Amino acid sequence: MMMKNSDNIRIAIVHDFLVDFGGAERVLEVLTEMFPEAPIYTLLYDKEKMRGRFSKKFVYASFLQRFPRFLRRRKKWLLPLMAVAPEIFDLRDFDLVISSSGAWSKGIVTRVNTTHISYIHSPMRFVWDASSEYLSQQRKSGTMNLFTRLILNYIRVWDKVAADRPDFLVANSKYTQKRIKKYYGRESALIYPPVDVELKNENHSNQEKNHFLVVSRLSPYKKIDMVVEAFNKLGLPLVVIGEGQQEKYLRSIAAKNVQILGYQTDERIAEYYAGARAFVFAGVDDFGLSPVEAMAHGVPILAIRRGGALEIVEEGKTGEFFDAATPEVIADGVRRLLENEKNYDKQAIAESAKRFNKARFIKEFEEYVNKIIIK
Repeated sequence: MMMKNSDNIRIAIVHDFLVDFGGAERVLEVLTEMFPEAPIYTLLYDKEKMRGRFSKKFVYASFLQRFPRFLRRRKKWLLPLMAVAPEIFDLRDFDLVISSSGAWSKGIVTRVNTTHISYIHSPMRFVWDASSEYLSQQRKSGTMNLFTRLILNYIRVWDKVAADRPDFLVANSKYTQKRIKKYYGRESALIYPPVDVELKNENHSNQEKNHFLVVSRLSPYKKIDMVVEAFNKLGLPLVVIGEGQQEKYLRSIAAKNVQILGYQTDERIAEYYAGARAFVFAGVDDFGLSPVEAMAHGVPILAIRRGGALEIVEEGKTGEFFDAATPEVIADGVRRLLENEKNYDKQAIAESAKRFNKARFIKEFEEYVNKIIIK
């Protein structure tokens, strides 16, 4: 990346976790391409789960990395220490720090003359708008108690204080901007994340469209279980790709028409995109890179009418919406999508995805940084 008046500028990147590969990590990949000499600071780093990604970068993990492996893979057990970890990173040598934050990394402490730009994937869900749902899950698992509530209250206070530390905030969607304003009381710039809209493999572009598709982290808030239950009843073929805490559970409830494939390479995912009849997006997310990747293959989207999906999908043209993540409502959305299936223009859907291309992100983020640097 070329930055004005920055020949000697020292840059670091801070990211919450490198333990799963999802949308936030795809954004991080592009940031490391833009700033190839910048080291990465992160709370936890699992080389095995990263499957070689970031292996050529200098990655510094927090003191949490020294805990036993079984603890590192159960992050909620380390929750009381999460707020401390980013605060003790030694970032004194850097002039510019870019945090890629869905929770913790925005809470770094920098010296007065260091510029801190935080790219916010989401305000911390489980202590703000999803706190009731999180507590309900803990209650069902038998782990919810007074201590859990006290910890959540502590983290909520910490999160508000931490959000005041960056000099500049950048949101990944208008929906995220609104949440930043509501929970943190701060304004933010808008730069949509980079999506590889050139993923389309022409070798598979004419294959028969058969299955419905989900590509996602398998986390409770993504509502993949509701999609699986809907397709169990519909009997239509559904393919679910991704890793996460619900993988074992989803396999246990999936009917014969539903395949839970777990991790797949980008090349294999591209094949499943190309063969998809439609992509299903049931969780309320701040943006959603996977639906845009699906659209790049000309695949229509069936999404919940909330969150970042409203900025991605154009109803009746690039997909359809449903109003609640329940099996019955999702099934009705599938019915409406199939009724309109012949009216979707594959090329128009693919063109719509190009609004979020990687080159656009690099240009906008570079211009944003330059504007700050030359002030």
